[in-house]
Amino acid sequence: MASLPKKRLLLFFLIISSTLGFCLLSAFAELKLFEHPIKHDGSVSFLVVGDWGRRGAYNQSRVAFQMGRVGEKLDVDFIISTGDKFYDKGLAGIDDPTFDESFTKIYTAPSLQKQWYSVLGNHDYKGDVEAQVNPILGEVDGRWLCLRSFILNAEIVEFLFIDTTPFLDNYFVNSKDDTYDWSGVLPRQNYISNLLKDVDSALKYSTAKWKIVIGHHPIRSNGHHGDSKELKEQLLPILEDNNVDLYINGHDHCLQHIGDKESQIQFLTSGGGSKAWRGTFKWLHPKETKFYYDGQGFMSVEITRDEVTIVFYDVFGQVLHIWGITKQLDAAI
Repeated sequence: MASLPKKRLLLFFLIISSTLGFCLLSAFAELKLFEHPIKHDGSVSFLVVGDWGRRGAYNQSRVAFQMGRVGEKLDVDFIISTGDKFYDKGLAGIDDPTFDESFTKIYTAPSLQKQWYSVLGNHDYKGDVEAQVNPILGEVDGRWLCLRSFILNAEIVEFLFIDTTPFLDNYFVNSKDDTYDWSGVLPRQNYISNLLKDVDSALKYSTAKWKIVIGHHPIRSNGHHGDSKELKEQLLPILEDNNVDLYINGHDHCLQHIGDKESQIQFLTSGGGSKAWRGTFKWLHPKETKFYYDGQGFMSVEITRDEVTIVFYDVFGQVLHIWGITKQLDAAI
């Protein structure tokens, strides 16, 4: 084999080294970490709403109004969105007026002028995904923060926000007339494999008293969509191995709470931010179901070092379900 001139040889090794470095960085990329301060008394409170972006229609504005009232009462620290934020096909770009019409002009209560932490839903993937995760939207409305997957640390509790849409086979094999923006996701199996490694690593190294995972799609649900087989097979074992306390999702347009007899995880759905699906459910987990409501609403979560309290509300602000757990006793209240 002919030898390369020294300059070309050096250039060759530089190219190979930089390529390998990029591959290693991609394969072992860490999730971005955000910090959020807790209250002076050491507690954290927040609201959770999902499947909402309809320019105020389907009672989105009414749900937002009640969120404002509850948010003020609890002095919430932030709001979590479980995805599907702009119907029907996400955002067309960073200048899409839908952002203002479905978010900024709807959630106007003083108590909702806090940081919003959001994950992507399947409808968000029907638009320009990069627009939703673009920091420019955070300049348009300072409350906005949306990434594919990330970590939020609030001292006593750590949240893991996970991009669940790429896990589901249906969007890739039975998409029919729907078009999804898979930029940044393909090759899909590499994306999922790397994300699962990052999730497992983040949970293992977390020292927080409570661990909460947020995703758009349910792992277990009695709703219209039901369980997500791919998440049960690939994500759930990691959550169980790492003692996750709560898994919170949207996607099914309902409010529900399912316990788990095989682990400590509580499965909570808050997908009633606007249009609800009355009377459409599968009832897959009758024995484990603690609460199910096929209407519009949202949920609140209050956390101290020793206790978590969860409350579900309907579109009128009426309390539908209260549940709590203490860490020392590891038993429901």
